Amino acid sequence: MSSTDVKLSRLLILAQKFNNFYLTGFHKCDSRPFVVEGQQVGLIKSDVLKHLVKYPEVFSIRDCEQTKQGLVELNPAFRDYNERSEQLEKVLRVLRTEGLFPALQGWRDEYFEVKSDCRALLKMERAATPLFGVRKYGVDINGYVRHPTLGLCIWLQQRSNTKETWPGKWDNMVGGGLSVGFGIKETAIKEAAEEASIPSDLVKNLVSAGCVSFYFESRQGLFPNTEYVFDLELPLEFVPQNADGEVQAFELLPAKECVERVFTTDFKTTSAPVVIDFLIRHGYITADDVVDFTQIIELLHVPLQTLYTYKVRLEQSQKQQQKLVCDTKNSNCPSLQNKAAENGHKNAS
Repeated sequence: MSSTDVKLSRLLILAQKFNNFYLTGFHKCDSRPFVVEGQQVGLIKSDVLKHLVKYPEVFSIRDCEQTKQGLVELNPAFRDYNERSEQLEKVLRVLRTEGLFPALQGWRDEYFEVKSDCRALLKMERAATPLFGVRKYGVDINGYVRHPTLGLCIWLQQRSNTKETWPGKWDNMVGGGLSVGFGIKETAIKEAAEEASIPSDLVKNLVSAGCVSFYFESRQGLFPNTEYVFDLELPLEFVPQNADGEVQAFELLPAKECVERVFTTDFKTTSAPVVIDFLIRHGYITADDVVDFTQIIELLHVPLQTLYTYKVRLEQSQKQQQKLVCDTKNSNCPSLQNKAAENGHKNAS
């Protein structure tokens, strides 16, 4: 087994740890569905739940036949997107003041939309999303160079020591969350300018490369993340320069050294899947080289929607109940019984 193979087997272990919640299944954990307008949009663990019970005017916490753990529902009396957002924010600001959750110490006044089937139901402070296990979306840009002597090289950034999350860690060249009011490519272009000062004549060459999805859990909360990925080949002479104070350094690394960096504690854990995905797509990591290749591929693209199945299970339960009622009515209906007897007589003759 090659050194690369050994390192990538470590990635498999890391990916399995990321996705343990998904792999072991919803019913084996202590999380409850978070429901808004009849749609499951998140997951709430017991350590968060015990504080939400103090706000019955905002959250309905009840048992549910479809889930062993019950569910948490945002008050359905809230009429629209704005009212739902405002009522939730009031609670979040109180929780922040009380200092109950580490996640809220990173409050940004930046909002992510909470959606179901592409419909935005409310907006939520970015720092609070892990507490409710809502799906988070972001963009990442793999900036790379085809060096004449070093081969495939990748630009990495070192995050500022003042960042709320992962301070001082190495990361992808450009990355950012998908905030309210911004589209996917729009976010990529914005972040490229802010984080790396990439000019328009280069950023126009962005190539969409799909997405990476995974589940991660930490003391901050739950992170069902989907990252929209872009590749950007850069000229040899280009050197990224930060413009927003969120990056303290950039470094260009050959692919082999990049893999080694990814597996150090100095690298932002949740960005590792994006780098590995890039190296797979560009042929640096292949099935011939890596024993666990197919498992790694699958764990880079976890179907996170399978964690949010409350509505499906509710509909299935309702259909079963309706069928039961119909079957009972039919068995007690004389006209149907007579018709069945007539049919039987005709078939017998």
